Amino acid sequence: MSKEPKPVAIIMIEDDEGHARLIEKNIRRAGVTNEIISFRNGTSAVNYLLGADGSGLAAIGRPSLVLLDLNLPDMTGIDILARLKANEHTRRTPVIVLTTTDDAREIQRCYDLGANVYITKPLNYESFANAIRQLGLFLSVMQIPELD
Repeated sequence: MSKEPKPVAIIMIEDDEGHARLIEKNIRRAGVTNEIISFRNGTSAVNYLLGADGSGLAAIGRPSLVLLDLNLPDMTGIDILARLKANEHTRRTPVIVLTTTDDAREIQRCYDLGANVYITKPLNYESFANAIRQLGLFLSVMQIPELD
């Protein structure tokens, strides 16, 4: 008999408050009811994900999925991605990069570091809202690995 999996928390690292509200609203419209934990900067997000000591032990038994903006006020999303994927306890945490940057080298770099999905935010409001609703549908069927 398998134990019931813990619900997956969505960790949203997005410094633009308007984008954060739009992302949450449209993920909810897609029927996703998972807890969404929002961070406006990389430092507080990394402290939450890896723990204050940076060991990653805080992530054990706390399944999560990260929605990551690359352009943050205090550190780059690339740095956060690299730290998560380099840590033995968080390396399997799915990371979806959601950013305005559509530079091919930046996209390649994110995948090389272990990003699971890279989405460029459409600049048009309706397109952005639609893209997030589609992301919500994807999140509703996605399987997340257990962290150890």
